[in-house]
Amino acid sequence: MGGFNFILFWSLSLSLFFFYPHLTSAQLKQNFYANFCPNVESIVRNEVQKKLQQTFVTVPATIRLFFHDCFVQGCDASVIIASTANNKAEKDFADNLSLAGDGFDTVIKAKAAVDAVPSCKNKVSCADILAIATRDVIALSGGPSYAVELGRLDGLSSTAASVEGKLPQPEFNLNQLNSLFATHGLTQTDMIALSGAHTVGFSHCSKFASRIYNFSSQNPVDPTLDKSYASQLKSMCPKNVDPNIAINMDPTTPNTFDNAYYKNLEQGKGLFTSDEVLFTDTRSKPTVNTWANNPSAFQEAFVIAITKLGRVGVKTWKYWEY
Repeated sequence: MGGFNFILFWSLSLSLFFFYPHLTSAQLKQNFYANFCPNVESIVRNEVQKKLQQTFVTVPATIRLFFHDCFVQGCDASVIIASTANNKAEKDFADNLSLAGDGFDTVIKAKAAVDAVPSCKNKVSCADILAIATRDVIALSGGPSYAVELGRLDGLSSTAASVEGKLPQPEFNLNQLNSLFATHGLTQTDMIALSGAHTVGFSHCSKFASRIYNFSSQNPVDPTLDKSYASQLKSMCPKNVDPNIAINMDPTTPNTFDNAYYKNLEQGKGLFTSDEVLFTDTRSKPTVNTWANNPSAFQEAFVIAITKLGRVGVKTWKYWEY
């Protein structure tokens, strides 16, 4: 986003602060905008539906944008801020370059629709719009719907340097995953549940090529990969292919938010090492098995986990109290 939008972030935060200067609670809550923008959720949902009709990529793109935003400086929409001549922003850090533009576009269009309502203009944060849109894309693709906690303020700064070491990597083992998620108050169960969002995600060949071509000197192909799945991946991602070719992370039901991710792990069809390790490590395997056989249990755990994720590092009224 350009300078205008950066200024909008600043003015939005200040307008919210002065709109309710007596508020000092740092707690998010449902129906936060009930008194001055009561239809915000329906407005956002309408825009999300429009965007989803254009491309299904809207679903994984929005979910991933929310995750990448929350894990860096908290859920403050700072990942949307554009770089300037003097500052390289979060969105231009290497780990964020693969974020699909449809996620950004969803938030920008929803924000414009919200601001088109006089009583809502400059009173609803992009961070909250992203949280609402994330819930909507999940529900619209077959996943659970849930009440979204609101009341976040937008961050006013964004630096690429702040992303370093903050996001999970495809080669992570269980210890690394647990350690990273724990820094945000998320448990192993939360981590496994949030990983289930890969049921609608996609990745680029470069992110998993090492598992199918040069895993080790003894085993060029990662032995935890199902052999037929490894062959399929090789056919879609031959050596020296464009590393940006996108591959569905769920080879069975890629356009449905369901528990197929865990069934795939049981069959050796986790795309990343960080996916398959959830099944190969005895500490996390029981959870994978449970959710592979009980979609309701997965959905319940996912709602708990993504609600907790939405509370990470939020900037609320107390944050802006001087």
